[in-house]
Amino acid sequence: MGLSTHVLDTMHGTPAAGMRVTLYATQGDTLKPLKQCVLNQDGRTPDGPLLNATELQCGTYRLVFDVAAYFKACGVALPEPNFLDRVNLDFGVADPGQHYHVPLLVSPWSYSTYRGS
Repeated sequence: MGLSTHVLDTMHGTPAAGMRVTLYATQGDTLKPLKQCVLNQDGRTPDGPLLNATELQCGTYRLVFDVAAYFKACGVALPEPNFLDRVNLDFGVADPGQHYHVPLLVSPWSYSTYRGS
């Protein structure tokens, strides 16, 4: 239970190891930073869920994925300005008793997400 994420690099067909991810709680235009991490070799947060079952609350959140920095570190030549810099995913938690998994599939030019299990 809780909140987790997983990032796959669709350009290289690998997990996005080394990508920085920041989690915020949101209320209107106000952002409260909750956690920041660098994804491990599996493209997952290194210390387990971003929020465990007792930390996850009903409300709205934002995950920020540092996409351009990740691809630059991988040696990808990006135009300036790059098409995607940071991907911001805003989502709501209606039932904190459920597991919320927010994966990201990303390349320098596109991304997709969904509520996983």
